Amino acid sequence: MTPENTGNTEKPLLKILLCSPRGFCAGVVRAIDSVEQALKRYGAPVYVRHEIVNNRYVVESLKAKGAVFVEELDEIPDTKAPVIFSAHGVPKSIPTESQRRNFLALDATCPLVTKVHREAEIHHRRGREILLIGHAGHPEVVGTLGQLPDGAITLVQTVADVDAYQPRDPNNLAYVTQTTLSLDDTAEIVTALKRRFPSIVAPHKEDICYATTNRQEAVKRVAPQVDALVVVGAPNSSNSRRLQEVAERAGCPYSVLVQRAAEIDWSRFDGIKTLGVTAGASAPEVLVEEILDAFAERYTLSVETVSGADESGMFFQLPRQLRDTAAA
Repeated sequence: MTPENTGNTEKPLLKILLCSPRGFCAGVVRAIDSVEQALKRYGAPVYVRHEIVNNRYVVESLKAKGAVFVEELDEIPDTKAPVIFSAHGVPKSIPTESQRRNFLALDATCPLVTKVHREAEIHHRRGREILLIGHAGHPEVVGTLGQLPDGAITLVQTVADVDAYQPRDPNNLAYVTQTTLSLDDTAEIVTALKRRFPSIVAPHKEDICYATTNRQEAVKRVAPQVDALVVVGAPNSSNSRRLQEVAERAGCPYSVLVQRAAEIDWSRFDGIKTLGVTAGASAPEVLVEEILDAFAERYTLSVETVSGADESGMFFQLPRQLRDTAAA
Protein backbone atom coordinates (compact mmCIF):
# COMPACT_ATOMS: atom_id res chain seq x y z
CA MET A 1 0.00 0.00 0.00
CA THR A 2 1.09 3.58 -0.47
CA PRO A 3 2.30 5.38 2.67
CA GLU A 4 0.15 7.89 4.50
CA ASN A 5 0.54 11.49 3.45
CA THR A 6 3.05 12.97 5.92
CA GLY A 7 1.26 16.29 5.93
CA ASN A 8 3.67 17.96 3.53
CA THR A 9 1.27 20.27 1.71
CA GLU A 10 3.98 21.15 -0.79
CA LYS A 11 3.52 17.84 -2.57
CA PRO A 12 1.44 18.34 -5.73
CA LEU A 13 -1.70 16.32 -6.26
CA LEU A 14 -1.53 13.37 -8.65
CA LYS A 15 -4.47 11.29 -9.76
CA ILE A 16 -3.53 7.65 -10.43
CA LEU A 17 -5.67 5.55 -12.75
CA LEU A 18 -4.76 1.97 -11.89
CA CYS A 19 -5.53 -0.47 -14.70
CA SER A 20 -7.40 -3.67 -13.87
CA PRO A 21 -6.68 -6.39 -14.76
CA ARG A 22 -2.90 -6.06 -14.54
CA GLY A 23 0.03 -8.23 -13.51
CA PHE A 24 0.08 -11.98 -13.13
CA CYS A 25 -2.09 -14.10 -15.42
CA ALA A 26 -3.15 -17.70 -14.76
CA GLY A 27 -0.31 -19.09 -16.90
CA VAL A 28 2.33 -17.15 -14.97
CA VAL A 29 0.81 -18.14 -11.63
CA ARG A 30 0.91 -21.78 -12.74
CA ALA A 31 4.56 -21.54 -13.84
CA ILE A 32 5.78 -19.89 -10.64
CA ASP A 33 3.73 -22.29 -8.51
CA SER A 34 5.31 -25.18 -10.43
CA VAL A 35 8.79 -24.11 -9.31
CA GLU A 36 7.70 -23.44 -5.73
CA GLN A 37 5.81 -26.74 -5.41
CA ALA A 38 8.74 -28.65 -6.95
CA LEU A 39 11.05 -27.11 -4.34
CA LYS A 40 8.58 -28.06 -1.64
CA ARG A 41 8.24 -31.64 -2.87
CA TYR A 42 11.77 -32.48 -4.02
CA GLY A 43 13.92 -29.90 -2.23
CA ALA A 44 16.68 -27.79 -3.78
CA PRO A 45 18.03 -27.64 -6.35
CA VAL A 46 15.29 -27.47 -8.94
CA TYR A 47 16.60 -26.68 -12.43
CA VAL A 48 14.64 -24.35 -14.70
CA ARG A 49 15.38 -24.00 -18.40
CA HIS A 50 15.17 -20.31 -19.29
CA GLU A 51 13.56 -17.70 -17.03
CA ILE A 52 10.34 -19.30 -15.78
CA VAL A 53 8.65 -15.99 -16.67
CA ASN A 54 10.23 -12.81 -18.01
CA ASN A 55 10.66 -10.94 -14.74
CA ARG A 56 13.99 -10.48 -12.97
CA TYR A 57 12.39 -9.95 -9.55
CA VAL A 58 10.50 -13.26 -9.81
CA VAL A 59 13.60 -15.11 -11.04
CA GLU A 60 15.79 -13.73 -8.25
CA SER A 61 13.24 -14.61 -5.57
CA LEU A 62 13.04 -18.20 -6.87
CA LYS A 63 16.85 -18.41 -7.01
CA ALA A 64 16.92 -17.48 -3.33
CA LYS A 65 14.64 -20.47 -2.62
CA GLY A 66 16.88 -22.92 -4.49
CA ALA A 67 15.94 -22.73 -8.16
CA VAL A 68 18.84 -22.89 -10.62
CA PHE A 69 18.20 -21.21 -13.96
CA VAL A 70 19.96 -22.37 -17.11
CA GLU A 71 19.57 -21.48 -20.76
CA GLU A 72 20.21 -24.99 -22.13
CA LEU A 73 20.04 -28.53 -20.78
CA ASP A 74 23.76 -29.13 -21.31
CA GLU A 75 24.38 -26.78 -18.37
CA ILE A 76 22.64 -29.26 -16.05
CA PRO A 77 24.72 -32.07 -14.53
CA ASP A 78 23.39 -35.62 -14.42
CA THR A 79 20.80 -35.32 -11.69
CA LYS A 80 17.65 -36.74 -10.12
CA ALA A 81 16.45 -33.19 -9.41
CA PRO A 82 13.44 -31.86 -11.35
CA VAL A 83 14.00 -29.95 -14.58
CA ILE A 84 11.24 -27.45 -15.35
CA PHE A 85 10.41 -25.99 -18.76
CA SER A 86 9.34 -22.33 -18.70
CA ALA A 87 5.90 -20.86 -19.37
CA HIS A 88 6.95 -19.85 -22.91
CA GLY A 89 7.13 -23.44 -24.17
CA VAL A 90 10.10 -25.28 -25.68
CA PRO A 91 11.02 -26.92 -28.99
CA LYS A 92 10.33 -30.68 -29.12
CA SER A 93 14.08 -31.32 -29.06
CA ILE A 94 14.16 -30.24 -25.39
CA PRO A 95 11.83 -32.92 -23.93
CA THR A 96 13.54 -35.46 -26.21
CA GLU A 97 16.96 -34.55 -24.82
CA SER A 98 15.54 -34.46 -21.30
CA GLN A 99 14.18 -37.99 -21.71
CA ARG A 100 17.49 -39.21 -23.14
CA ARG A 101 19.24 -37.96 -19.99
CA ASN A 102 16.56 -39.44 -17.71
CA PHE A 103 15.65 -36.08 -16.20
CA LEU A 104 12.49 -35.68 -14.13
CA ALA A 105 10.91 -33.16 -16.49
CA LEU A 106 8.08 -30.88 -15.40
CA ASP A 107 6.42 -28.88 -18.18
CA ALA A 108 5.24 -25.43 -17.01
CA THR A 109 4.32 -24.30 -20.54
CA CYS A 110 1.25 -22.06 -20.45
CA PRO A 111 -1.75 -24.08 -21.68
CA LEU A 112 -2.59 -21.26 -24.11
CA VAL A 113 0.85 -21.65 -25.70
CA THR A 114 0.35 -25.42 -25.82
CA LYS A 115 -2.91 -24.74 -27.68
CA VAL A 116 -0.94 -22.94 -30.43
CA HIS A 117 1.51 -25.87 -30.61
CA ARG A 118 -1.36 -28.33 -31.07
CA GLU A 119 -2.95 -26.16 -33.77
CA ALA A 120 0.31 -26.08 -35.70
CA GLU A 121 0.67 -29.87 -35.45
CA ILE A 122 -2.88 -30.40 -36.77
CA HIS A 123 -2.28 -28.07 -39.73
CA HIS A 124 0.97 -29.90 -40.50
CA ARG A 125 -0.74 -33.29 -40.43
CA ARG A 126 -3.30 -31.93 -42.88
CA GLY A 127 -0.54 -30.90 -45.25
CA ARG A 128 -0.86 -27.14 -44.83
CA GLU A 129 1.97 -24.63 -44.94
CA ILE A 130 1.93 -22.70 -41.67
CA LEU A 131 2.66 -19.05 -41.03
CA LEU A 132 3.49 -17.91 -37.49
CA ILE A 133 2.87 -14.25 -36.64
CA GLY A 134 5.42 -13.35 -33.98
CA HIS A 135 8.75 -11.81 -33.03
CA ALA A 136 11.98 -13.56 -34.04
CA GLY A 137 14.01 -14.86 -31.12
CA HIS A 138 11.24 -14.65 -28.53
CA PRO A 139 11.26 -17.88 -26.45
CA GLU A 140 7.64 -18.60 -27.30
CA VAL A 141 8.33 -18.26 -31.03
CA VAL A 142 11.44 -20.46 -30.77
CA GLY A 143 9.32 -23.09 -29.00
CA THR A 144 6.50 -22.97 -31.55
CA LEU A 145 8.87 -23.14 -34.55
CA GLY A 146 10.50 -26.13 -32.86
CA GLN A 147 7.29 -28.18 -32.73
CA LEU A 148 7.66 -29.21 -36.37
CA PRO A 149 10.46 -30.04 -38.82
CA ASP A 150 12.56 -27.16 -40.15
CA GLY A 151 10.70 -25.22 -42.82
CA ALA A 152 7.21 -26.40 -41.83
CA ILE A 153 6.47 -23.04 -40.18
CA THR A 154 7.42 -19.65 -41.64
CA LEU A 155 7.71 -16.66 -39.29
CA VAL A 156 6.10 -13.41 -40.45
CA GLN A 157 6.75 -10.29 -38.39
CA THR A 158 5.42 -7.54 -40.68
CA VAL A 159 3.02 -6.86 -43.53
CA ALA A 160 6.12 -6.68 -45.77
CA ASP A 161 6.93 -10.28 -44.77
CA VAL A 162 3.42 -11.28 -45.84
CA ASP A 163 3.82 -9.53 -49.19
CA ALA A 164 7.16 -11.25 -49.81
CA TYR A 165 5.98 -14.76 -48.87
CA GLN A 166 5.76 -17.24 -51.75
CA PRO A 167 3.86 -20.41 -50.76
CA ARG A 168 3.95 -23.69 -52.64
CA ASP A 169 0.15 -23.72 -52.72
CA PRO A 170 -1.67 -20.45 -51.87
CA ASN A 171 -4.88 -22.42 -51.31
CA ASN A 172 -3.41 -24.67 -48.62
CA LEU A 173 -2.24 -22.30 -45.88
CA ALA A 174 -2.92 -21.72 -42.17
CA TYR A 175 -1.66 -19.24 -39.60
CA VAL A 176 -1.07 -19.20 -35.84
CA THR A 177 0.18 -16.36 -33.64
CA GLN A 178 2.41 -15.71 -30.68
CA THR A 179 0.12 -15.30 -27.67
CA THR A 180 1.59 -12.04 -26.33
CA LEU A 181 1.31 -9.73 -29.34
CA SER A 182 -0.57 -6.47 -29.77
CA LEU A 183 -4.06 -7.08 -31.09
CA ASP A 184 -3.66 -4.10 -33.42
CA ASP A 185 -0.38 -5.31 -34.91
CA THR A 186 -1.75 -8.80 -35.40
CA ALA A 187 -4.95 -7.51 -37.00
CA GLU A 188 -2.91 -5.63 -39.59
CA ILE A 189 -0.89 -8.71 -40.51
CA VAL A 190 -3.96 -10.98 -40.52
CA THR A 191 -5.73 -8.55 -42.84
CA ALA A 192 -2.75 -8.67 -45.20
CA LEU A 193 -2.71 -12.48 -45.08
CA LYS A 194 -6.42 -12.75 -45.85
CA ARG A 195 -6.12 -10.21 -48.65
CA ARG A 196 -3.34 -12.20 -50.36
CA PHE A 197 -4.62 -15.66 -49.43
CA PRO A 198 -8.41 -15.58 -49.02
CA SER A 199 -8.63 -19.29 -48.23
CA ILE A 200 -6.02 -19.24 -45.40
CA VAL A 201 -7.21 -21.16 -42.33
CA ALA A 202 -7.43 -19.06 -39.16
CA PRO A 203 -7.24 -20.34 -35.56
CA HIS A 204 -10.54 -21.74 -34.27
CA LYS A 205 -10.22 -19.25 -31.44
CA GLU A 206 -7.98 -16.18 -31.25
CA ASP A 207 -4.42 -17.23 -30.32
CA ILE A 208 -3.60 -14.01 -28.47
CA CYS A 209 -4.29 -14.97 -24.89
CA TYR A 210 -7.10 -13.58 -22.75
CA ALA A 211 -4.65 -11.90 -20.36
CA THR A 212 -2.81 -10.05 -23.14
CA THR A 213 -6.12 -8.91 -24.61
CA ASN A 214 -7.59 -7.81 -21.27
CA ARG A 215 -4.51 -5.84 -20.23
CA GLN A 216 -4.34 -4.07 -23.58
CA GLU A 217 -8.03 -3.18 -23.45
CA ALA A 218 -7.62 -1.72 -19.94
CA VAL A 219 -4.70 0.41 -21.15
CA LYS A 220 -6.74 1.63 -24.13
CA ARG A 221 -9.42 2.87 -21.72
CA VAL A 222 -6.95 4.68 -19.45
CA ALA A 223 -4.41 6.05 -21.95
CA PRO A 224 -6.50 8.94 -23.37
CA GLN A 225 -7.26 10.17 -19.83
CA VAL A 226 -3.71 10.49 -18.46
CA ASP A 227 -0.62 12.65 -18.97
CA ALA A 228 1.69 9.64 -18.67
CA LEU A 229 1.50 5.89 -18.13
CA VAL A 230 3.89 3.51 -16.37
CA VAL A 231 4.01 -0.15 -17.38
CA VAL A 232 5.66 -2.32 -14.73
CA GLY A 233 7.47 -5.15 -16.47
CA ALA A 234 10.72 -6.43 -17.93
CA PRO A 235 12.22 -5.15 -21.20
CA ASN A 236 12.31 -8.74 -22.55
CA SER A 237 8.62 -9.28 -21.74
CA SER A 238 6.70 -9.15 -25.01
CA ASN A 239 3.30 -8.50 -23.47
CA SER A 240 4.73 -5.67 -21.30
CA ARG A 241 6.34 -3.95 -24.28
CA ARG A 242 3.08 -4.21 -26.20
CA LEU A 243 1.28 -2.43 -23.33
CA GLN A 244 3.66 0.52 -23.65
CA GLU A 245 3.06 0.69 -27.41
CA VAL A 246 -0.71 0.36 -27.02
CA ALA A 247 -0.74 3.28 -24.55
CA GLU A 248 1.02 5.58 -27.00
CA ARG A 249 -1.22 4.55 -29.89
CA ALA A 250 -4.28 5.18 -27.72
CA GLY A 251 -3.29 8.80 -27.11
CA CYS A 252 -1.06 8.78 -24.03
CA PRO A 253 1.60 11.52 -24.44
CA TYR A 254 4.30 9.51 -22.64
CA SER A 255 4.46 5.84 -21.64
CA VAL A 256 7.43 4.03 -20.14
CA LEU A 257 8.30 0.45 -19.25
CA VAL A 258 10.17 0.05 -15.95
CA GLN A 259 11.12 -2.95 -13.82
CA ARG A 260 11.66 -1.13 -10.52
CA ALA A 261 11.12 2.33 -9.05
CA ALA A 262 14.84 3.07 -9.26
CA GLU A 263 14.56 3.14 -13.07
CA ILE A 264 12.06 6.03 -13.15
CA ASP A 265 13.33 9.20 -14.82
CA TRP A 266 11.49 11.73 -12.66
CA SER A 267 12.21 14.61 -15.04
CA ARG A 268 9.76 13.04 -17.50
CA PHE A 269 6.93 13.37 -14.97
CA ASP A 270 7.30 17.08 -14.15
CA GLY A 271 3.95 18.84 -14.10
CA ILE A 272 1.76 15.78 -14.65
CA LYS A 273 -1.72 15.74 -13.09
CA THR A 274 -2.84 12.24 -14.02
CA LEU A 275 -0.87 9.00 -14.30
CA GLY A 276 -1.88 5.56 -15.55
CA VAL A 277 -0.27 2.47 -14.02
CA THR A 278 -0.42 -1.11 -15.24
CA ALA A 279 1.76 -4.23 -15.17
CA GLY A 280 2.64 -6.94 -17.64
CA ALA A 281 1.44 -10.49 -17.10
CA SER A 282 4.73 -11.58 -15.51
CA ALA A 283 5.10 -8.62 -13.12
CA PRO A 284 4.16 -9.21 -9.45
CA GLU A 285 1.86 -6.80 -7.63
CA VAL A 286 4.57 -6.01 -5.08
CA LEU A 287 6.42 -4.12 -7.85
CA VAL A 288 3.29 -2.11 -8.70
CA GLU A 289 3.10 -1.14 -5.03
CA GLU A 290 6.79 -0.17 -5.11
CA ILE A 291 6.09 2.18 -8.03
CA LEU A 292 3.08 3.71 -6.26
CA ASP A 293 5.16 4.20 -3.11
CA ALA A 294 7.81 6.03 -5.13
CA PHE A 295 5.20 8.41 -6.57
CA ALA A 296 3.65 8.87 -3.11
CA GLU A 297 6.98 10.22 -1.85
CA ARG A 298 6.73 13.04 -4.40
CA TYR A 299 2.97 13.55 -4.81
CA THR A 300 -0.22 13.39 -2.81
CA LEU A 301 -1.96 10.51 -4.52
CA SER A 302 -5.58 9.94 -5.35
CA VAL A 303 -5.88 6.36 -6.64
CA GLU A 304 -8.78 5.14 -8.76
CA THR A 305 -9.02 1.64 -10.23
CA VAL A 306 -10.32 1.44 -13.79
CA SER A 307 -11.79 -2.05 -14.06
CA GLY A 308 -12.22 -4.08 -17.20
CA ALA A 309 -12.55 -7.84 -17.61
CA ASP A 310 -12.88 -10.04 -14.53
CA GLU A 311 -10.20 -12.75 -14.50
CA SER A 312 -10.95 -14.13 -11.03
CA GLY A 313 -12.25 -17.40 -12.44
CA MET A 314 -9.16 -18.18 -14.55
CA PHE A 315 -7.08 -21.08 -13.22
CA PHE A 316 -4.73 -23.62 -14.82
CA GLN A 317 -3.85 -26.88 -13.07
CA LEU A 318 -0.24 -27.59 -12.14
CA PRO A 319 1.74 -30.24 -14.04
CA ARG A 320 0.38 -33.68 -13.10
CA GLN A 321 3.41 -34.66 -10.95
CA LEU A 322 2.84 -31.67 -8.63
CA ARG A 323 -0.92 -31.65 -8.14
CA ASP A 324 -1.04 -33.72 -4.97
CA THR A 325 1.75 -31.56 -3.49
CA ALA A 326 -0.26 -28.38 -4.04
CA ALA A 327 -3.33 -29.93 -2.47
CA ALA A 328 -1.44 -31.10 0.61
